Amino acid sequence: MKFRINTAMKPIAQRLLITCLASLASMAYAMELRGDFTQGSLIRGKVEPGTAVFLNDTAVAVTPAGDFAIGFGRDAQLSHDLVTKQSNGVELHHTIELTPRTYNIQRINGIAPEIMQPSAENIARAQKDAVMVAEARAVASSRTDFLTDFIWPLTGRITGVYGSQRVYNDQPRRPHFGIDIAAPTGSNVKAPADGVVSLWVPDMFFSGGTMVIDHGYGVSSSFLHLSAALVEVGDEVSQGQAVAKVGSTGRSTGPHLDWRINWFAERLDPATVVGDMPNH
Repeated sequence: MKFRINTAMKPIAQRLLITCLASLASMAYAMELRGDFTQGSLIRGKVEPGTAVFLNDTAVAVTPAGDFAIGFGRDAQLSHDLVTKQSNGVELHHTIELTPRTYNIQRINGIAPEIMQPSAENIARAQKDAVMVAEARAVASSRTDFLTDFIWPLTGRITGVYGSQRVYNDQPRRPHFGIDIAAPTGSNVKAPADGVVSLWVPDMFFSGGTMVIDHGYGVSSSFLHLSAALVEVGDEVSQGQAVAKVGSTGRSTGPHLDWRINWFAERLDPATVVGDMPNH
């Protein structure tokens, strides 16, 4: 049996919990989705155990308890088909509608020419760095830390936001995919959720000291421009634990933390998983 249910979301600014109910013969079916239904968002969902989930015809990993995560990038299309298939053959289609976003343009001058025009050697180094980061973000572990409410890894003045496009020395560059938080060098960076350290490299060309923490089912946090690590690859970390130190390594104009969230290769907005920045 196949059914189609439209669960289109109205434009909203706050997180919400949506429960879709459908009567299927003598049984009730339920699916929960929570998150900011916008471009750049991480959505966490729950279905009946044993239910298969597909996003735009691609299978989504589901925990034994029926939990899953999906993510939508900066310029994601606004309409998506989420399909659930139960073990009894019932198939339901849910239309997810995202709210479009507009992004800031930031202009930064005075970047050193050697950073603006890296050598062939440094380009090769950056490509190698990118492969390591991509491999860490591709980890599909069975951890369920992604289900918890995330916290800010650092409190401070926000100097860069997700999705903004930076123009260095009047030359447009790739959009920014994280949140920049200014803080003195050596300030503690805390784990925003439980997880395991899947990558630590102290000297990547663009991002300098770079750490990735796996939160399970493709959800990961990345910390860039670090001056030091307080944990090692393979270490399990707890939410709120100091894991690294703020720095200004790599391509950086001053000490700050660049915090990023991914769902596999999809680059998401960390602001969609935390509340307002605490007072500092």
